[in-house]
Amino acid sequence: MADRHQADSKAFSLKPWLKLLPVTRKAWPACALSIISNLLLAGIDFYLPLLQSQVVDDYITAGTLNGFGGYILKYALIGVIQFILIVLYFKGCMQCEAYSCRDLRDACFVNLQKLSLDYHNTTSAGHNLSRVMSDTSKIAEMMAWTISDTLWGFAYIIGVFCVMARLSFKLAVTLLVIAPVVVLLTFYFQKKLIVLNRQVRAEHSKITGGYNEGIMGAKTSKTLALEDQLCGEFEEITSRAARAGILHARMRAIYVPLIVLCGTLAASVTLYRGGRLVQQGTVTLGVLSAFMTYATGLFQSFRWQAARISQLISLQANIERVSGLIHETPTVTDSADVERRYGDCFEPNKENWEAMRGEVTFEDVSFAYPDGGEEVLSHFSMHVPAGNTIAIVGETGAGKSTLVNLACRFYEPTGGRVLIDGVDVQARSQLWLHSHIGYVLQEPHLFSGTIRENIRYGRPDATDAEVEEAARAVNADRIAAKLPKGYDTDVGECGDNLSTGEKQLISFARAIIARPKIFVLDEATSSVDTATEQMIQQATRKLMDGTTSFVIAHRLSTIRQADTILVIDHGKIVEQGTHEELLELGGAYHSLYTTQLSKQEKKNIS
Repeated sequence: MADRHQADSKAFSLKPWLKLLPVTRKAWPACALSIISNLLLAGIDFYLPLLQSQVVDDYITAGTLNGFGGYILKYALIGVIQFILIVLYFKGCMQCEAYSCRDLRDACFVNLQKLSLDYHNTTSAGHNLSRVMSDTSKIAEMMAWTISDTLWGFAYIIGVFCVMARLSFKLAVTLLVIAPVVVLLTFYFQKKLIVLNRQVRAEHSKITGGYNEGIMGAKTSKTLALEDQLCGEFEEITSRAARAGILHARMRAIYVPLIVLCGTLAASVTLYRGGRLVQQGTVTLGVLSAFMTYATGLFQSFRWQAARISQLISLQANIERVSGLIHETPTVTDSADVERRYGDCFEPNKENWEAMRGEVTFEDVSFAYPDGGEEVLSHFSMHVPAGNTIAIVGETGAGKSTLVNLACRFYEPTGGRVLIDGVDVQARSQLWLHSHIGYVLQEPHLFSGTIRENIRYGRPDATDAEVEEAARAVNADRIAAKLPKGYDTDVGECGDNLSTGEKQLISFARAIIARPKIFVLDEATSSVDTATEQMIQQATRKLMDGTTSFVIAHRLSTIRQADTILVIDHGKIVEQGTHEELLELGGAYHSLYTTQLSKQEKKNIS
């Protein structure tokens, strides 16, 4: 799948970096500690050659050791200060990395919970996993270590140039020649490095997605004997990633040595000119010694700075991806007035929530999915009295879930209004609506944890007795009864320790315990056997009494008692009425029903 957040090929920009500053504010004190201690270390680093210069002139050149003890004490004191500053530096860096990584991942996860259904439908899990895990880790490492070291490098270079200019302006000018060359090289390479790193990150996202699909679909791939094909496809993905990585590394391999070459040439010229000036008596041997130490230090600093700047430039793509996820806006949002009155999904004002009856009205509703295309609904109107059951049928892929998605406000209509209890859904909070909905999907999802915990997700304040009562209502208690730890049995990752039918029963219990006013069954009995389906129908028939229910059904025998049946074909409602009315009409529903009945009779005979 294409990366919907793939950045364009623009050059380095501070905008996405600045967007992440508020997110990582809790790491600022630790980051400040590392930066300040590192800058102080830079001051010591360009002071030590001055001390060395004095020792050369005062003792080596003079041939005496009188007063040398004072310099030893200075070196010892500087060593102690360095030790303390290095401890503070590492402490600040490690805390900054840990805090910023935590806060970035928290921000990503929180926003993923806020994003609308269309985002999750169009963005792969592997893409998000790559951003939440890999990209945030790289950014946290950069904030903790690279920025501090880069500032140290600039402080050291500037400080050294100032000291050298004071010692001997002629020699300082020799080294100043390298500065514009480094700047030009950096400007030339930075755009190329950003573009290449974006390609690398995009390919790495595909690798993560491939791993995710390979693990989650392991059973399917084995039953279809797809191991060789999947390995070939994955090998192609990793090959593309390797090629992109090699191109990126090749560009850095040219950039950094060029900077090193410039530093080496500058140091060589400094040594030559400095030797001539010592012979002329313009500078002392101690000054030349300090200059060569500075030149060597600058040589290393320019090399390290080139690598750090290259790394910072390359991180532009990672920054853009994480910033894009954290600041991605949902397509379905509550207005500011609604949030002030009802709160949001994290801080709800439940005292202002009105009770729900469950009356649903579609008022001249039109809808087209965000990815474009023709309208799925066009000027559709329907009134669903509270407590009624609406069944939605049609061939696979006909668009049966559209009405339910609009009623649940997973999508906003492109025209018209959806009303709950006579009030536009946009006038109340999403959480208010969703807290009154019980939704059972065709493919049930369980969270890691016990059976009891999974049922209690439907209503966190439910007692153990209420959990077990909900399980008994849909015969999920028999699952717990046959397990060694009963309701406290761990279901495994995504419920993998249970069969699909068992997961479905638990998801029914989870929906029921919420005491919903709107109940949605999305082909929810398609994964259970006929006997279990009949037990669920008996239980849900009682539970649906007085509850507005939307039933998306494939088995038409399960929806005969529905108050209204909607027949969907190619995203359009082609028929609506009761079971008897639609059979008398002799249209699409009649055809679907008789076809299923004929298949069932043949199955029974065989």
